[in-house]
Amino acid sequence: MAAFAKCGEHVRLTMKLTTTAFLALTTLFLAHCNKEKAAIDAQAHASKEVINDEKRAVNAAAENATKQADLNAAVDKANIEANKEITQAQLDADKKTADAEAAATKAKIDAAAK
Repeated sequence: MAAFAKCGEHVRLTMKLTTTAFLALTTLFLAHCNKEKAAIDAQAHASKEVINDEKRAVNAAAENATKQADLNAAVDKANIEANKEITQAQLDADKKTADAEAAATKAKIDAAAK
């Protein structure tokens, strides 16, 4: 009977050690998994930040391009308006020249008729 008692103690001790070892291994495994998950989360966060930075850069470039296009359009409109004014002034001068030439020709005809 004493042999059985020692055997029972041995089994209990073995069970305790096995359970303790299992718990230790499980804890190490979970800690390792948590580290891997944390590393994955950190990598995903870093990737998202890079993408967000690129989006901000694209938005800034588009905004600058839009402003430059607006400025170019304003300059083009001003040039068109200036060219219109110059052309109209030249046409007005041509009209006055034509009127003056007609008046001079009429005056020659009147002078010749007298």
